[in-house]
Amino acid sequence: MKKQILNSSDTDPNKILPIKYPWARAYYKTGVANNWVPEEIPMMDDIELWKNKTLLNEDERRMVLWNLGFFSTAESLTANNIVLSIYKHITNPECRQYLLRQAYEEAVHTETFIYSCDSLGLDPDHIYNMYINIPSIKKKDDFVVEITRSLLDPGFSTIGKENISKFVNDLVGYYVIMEGIFFYAGFAMMLSFKRSNKMIGIGEQFQYILRDESVHLAFGTDLINAIVSENPDIWTEQFRDSIVESIKKAVELESEYARDCLPKGLLGMNADTISQYVRYIADRRLERLNLPIVYNDSNPFPWLSEIIDIRKEKNFFETRVTEYKTGGQLEW
Repeated sequence: MKKQILNSSDTDPNKILPIKYPWARAYYKTGVANNWVPEEIPMMDDIELWKNKTLLNEDERRMVLWNLGFFSTAESLTANNIVLSIYKHITNPECRQYLLRQAYEEAVHTETFIYSCDSLGLDPDHIYNMYINIPSIKKKDDFVVEITRSLLDPGFSTIGKENISKFVNDLVGYYVIMEGIFFYAGFAMMLSFKRSNKMIGIGEQFQYILRDESVHLAFGTDLINAIVSENPDIWTEQFRDSIVESIKKAVELESEYARDCLPKGLLGMNADTISQYVRYIADRRLERLNLPIVYNDSNPFPWLSEIIDIRKEKNFFETRVTEYKTGGQLEW
């Protein structure tokens, strides 16, 4: 089959069959099975807790606001660049199908922060301008924009070794750094609330987002590895070293964000343990890209590895459906 991820002049993007990359199709089906929307999650307990100045202290409120401020714009940045920059360069139809699914999920995540801000009565100007006004958040967003500059050029093409290298570098920026590193300190912080029976509604929404993002990350690294396997001449020692350096810089920025967001110990974690967790996951991202690990840190939050797997079987009258099945999968 002549289908390729990039620059396949023989591929009709409207013909998904026969499928060459079954992993892309599998990720699409996983996304469909994981379907959810934020309005299904009740927020009354969160609203009452947020109103009570004695049950939720200022450090806890800071943690919530910082993470809503970062995620509210980061999800939009990711969605816009999938639709406007990445999709048009991918010539393979099954990968395109997954990108459409991912774009929908990013829209759901964006809706999550609208729902959370409305429920808690937060000032949207304050939340949505934190990526400009909070230095540690701005540095993360600026870094992703800088390392994905090629895709922002409307005249960019993936023809030629140099341009394919730039494209892969930008995919690393979106999938590995933004979704695979910059999101994870926030996940640890917000899910620690849920684990402590505080801000349960927002915590559950972050749990669903984490589940989605783990699939996005897996698709993104498989996409990168497939492009590299089809264009092995781009995978030079210099290029590999540059990716490692970008990931190391991302770890520094995420650790700085953790110190800013969590200046004191809270809910069984502090800035040092968050930084250790970020180093741990950075090594896991390097492994997925077949690159040498850097930090050799252990996971200080083993419970986070378990929390991704949300129980599907719940009482219909207590909660919501979290997994959808098509008619063809039912047994009568």
